[in-house]
Amino acid sequence: MIRFLQKPGPVKKYVLGGILVIVSLTMVTYLIPGGFTDYLSGTLTTQGVLAKVGDEDITVPEVAQRARLMAKQQFKGNVPDALMPYLMQRTAQDIISRKAVIYEAGKMGLGASDDELRSFLHQGEYGQEIFPNGSFIGQQAYEQLISQNNMSVQQFEQNVKGDIAARKLLSAVAAAVMVTDKDIREELKKQDTKVKFEYAVVSLDDIKKGIKPSNAELKAFYEQNKQQYVNSIPQKIKAKYILVDPSKLEQQVVVSPTELQQYYRQHQDEYRIPETVTVRHILIKTPTPDANGKLDQKAVDAARAKAEDIAKQLKAGANFAELATKYSEDPSTAKQGGLLPPITRGRTVPEFEQAAFNTPVGQTTGVIRTSYGFHIIHVEAKQEARLKPLQEVKAEIEPILKKQKAATQAQSMANAIQTLARTAGLDKAAAEKDLSVTTTDLISETDPLPGVGNAPDFSNALFGAKKNDPPTLIATPQGYAVYQVIEIQPPQTPTFEQIKARVEEQFKNQRAQNLLGQKTQELSDRARSEHDLTKAAKEAGATLKTSDLVDRNSQAPDLGAMNGAASVAFTLKDGEISGPIQAGPNGAVLRIVEIQAPTDAQMKQDWDKVKQSLVEQKRDEFVGLYIENLRAALEKAGKIKINKKEMERVTTLAGS
Repeated sequence: MIRFLQKPGPVKKYVLGGILVIVSLTMVTYLIPGGFTDYLSGTLTTQGVLAKVGDEDITVPEVAQRARLMAKQQFKGNVPDALMPYLMQRTAQDIISRKAVIYEAGKMGLGASDDELRSFLHQGEYGQEIFPNGSFIGQQAYEQLISQNNMSVQQFEQNVKGDIAARKLLSAVAAAVMVTDKDIREELKKQDTKVKFEYAVVSLDDIKKGIKPSNAELKAFYEQNKQQYVNSIPQKIKAKYILVDPSKLEQQVVVSPTELQQYYRQHQDEYRIPETVTVRHILIKTPTPDANGKLDQKAVDAARAKAEDIAKQLKAGANFAELATKYSEDPSTAKQGGLLPPITRGRTVPEFEQAAFNTPVGQTTGVIRTSYGFHIIHVEAKQEARLKPLQEVKAEIEPILKKQKAATQAQSMANAIQTLARTAGLDKAAAEKDLSVTTTDLISETDPLPGVGNAPDFSNALFGAKKNDPPTLIATPQGYAVYQVIEIQPPQTPTFEQIKARVEEQFKNQRAQNLLGQKTQELSDRARSEHDLTKAAKEAGATLKTSDLVDRNSQAPDLGAMNGAASVAFTLKDGEISGPIQAGPNGAVLRIVEIQAPTDAQMKQDWDKVKQSLVEQKRDEFVGLYIENLRAALEKAGKIKINKKEMERVTTLAGS
C-alpha cells in the first residue's frame, strides 16, 4: 500500500473535526475505577487468546510483544520480575481499550481512508522517519523500519488507520466539553495567586543527631525486625571457566583470494552505487488544505509569484546559494544555501525527482510545483550507477571474513574444550588448547565476572548451576566460556554484630521520623493556641524563616516545590497558621503574611493559555469516562469478552 504515498498531488492535512486532541490510550488504565479486575468476565476460553473485541482476537503474543516494548522504553529492558505481571496487565488493558474505541468508530462509519493514511504518514508523528525532508525513504527502507517492531507493512498501516479512526471518535467526544468563564477565572486565581509566609522548620537531621541508642535498644530493634534480615546476605558462588575469545583468533586467520571472490559475488548488491543527483533547491511553501479540503488560492498565487520573481533574479545572474539562504522556506537546507544530500530515485516526490535527474549538471530549472510548494532546482553534480570492483572493496570484505572464520573457529574450539573438560577436567582442557583457567572469588550474582565484566546471561547460568555439574558451554559478550561451579555459599541471615551499623541507621531513621511528626504537631498546636508562630518556634528550637512572594510553581528553601506539601499555603487566610507539614526530610508550620491576588491585567494576559489548558484537562477526563462507559457497554453486549483463565495464567507466568 505504501506505493500510494509517492503519488503526486497536494497532501491534505489531517484535522480531527477542527480541533487537535491528543489522547494517550496508555493512560486509560488509570481512568477506570476498579482497575484491571473489573473486566475479568465473559465466557471466552480459547487457549492463547486473552480477549476478544468484536471479531478481533487479542492474543498472548501480541500482549507479550507490547509489554516487552514497554519494558524496553521505560526500563531499558531491565525489568524487575515483580513488575512483569503489572506490565502484562497494563498492556492488555491498553490494547482492549484501544480496540474498543476502534470498534465503536467503525460502527459509526469513522474509518480512515487511504488519503487520510497518506496525509498522516507525511505529517503525523511518523513523518520525519518515513518522509525526512519531505522525501520518501524508499520501499525497502520503509519495510525494514516497520519490521524492527516485528510488524508487516500491512499490519502497521492497518494499525495507523485504526488510530486515525479512534482519534476521530475521541475528538468528536471531546469537542462537546466546554469551560465557563467562571471556571477559567477560578483557575487563574488558583494559579496566579501569590503568598508570602513565615515558617518554622524542624529538621530531621537535627533530631537524628540527638538520638543515641543503647546497645540493648539496637538488639531489641534487630529482634523485632529480624524477618527483614532473613537471607539478606545473598547466595555466593565460586566458579572456574575457560574463555574463548574470537578476536584473539582473528590475528591467525588467513583469507584466500577465492574466499574474497566468493563473498564479493554473493554480496554484489551491497557494493552497487545507485544513480544519484546532488542539487540545491529553493522552496516557497503553499498552504495545506483546510478541514474541508479547500485551498487558499490567493495564498497559492502569492507563493507562485514569489517563486517566479526569484527565478527571474537567477536568470539575471544572481547567486543561487545566496537566494536560497535568503528566501527558501525549507528550514533544513536554507542555511546551507539550499544544498540537499545526494538523492536516489524513489526518495522524493515524482515532480522533484524528474526535474532533478533530467536537468544537466550546472543548469537551473524553472518553477516546479509539488505537494510541498514551488521549487527551483539547481543541479550541482550527478553520479552514474555503478558496481564497485572487488579491488576497491577488498579492504572492507577481508575483516568481515576474518571475523566470520574466527567466530566459527572459536565455536568449534569451545565445543572441543567442553567435550575434553567433561572427561579430563577444565585444567587439562585449558592446557591442551594453550589457554588459562579463570577462578573467581566468592561472588554474588550482580558482581562483574573476571575477564568478562557484566554479563547477565552468564551470571544467570552460573547461579542456576549446581556444584560440580559437568563443565558447560555458554556464549559471552566476548565469545564463549566453558564453566563449572566449584563452591556454593547459600544465602545467609546476618548476625546482629554483622549488621549493627545498618540496624543503628534504621533505628535512628525510624525514631527520628516519629519524633519529627510529634515535634511538628506540638509546634503547630502551640502556635495556634497562642496565635504566635515566632514564640512557638523559639520554644521548640525550630528555625524561623520568611519566604518571598511565591506562586505554585515556585520553590521555597527547606520546603521544596510549592505545588507539594507546602501548597496548603494557598488555602490559608491572611495571618492564619497551618497544621503540621511534612516537606521532604523536614517538618514545618506556616503563617501567612501576605496574599497577592492576580490583577485584572494579569488574568487577561493568561486567560487564553489557562483556558486552553483547562479545556484539555477536562476533555481528557471526559474522554477517560467515555472509554470506561464504552467498555462497560460493549462488555454487557457481549462485544468484549475476556478469557479470565488465560489472563490469570499469563500474568502469573510473567512474574514467576
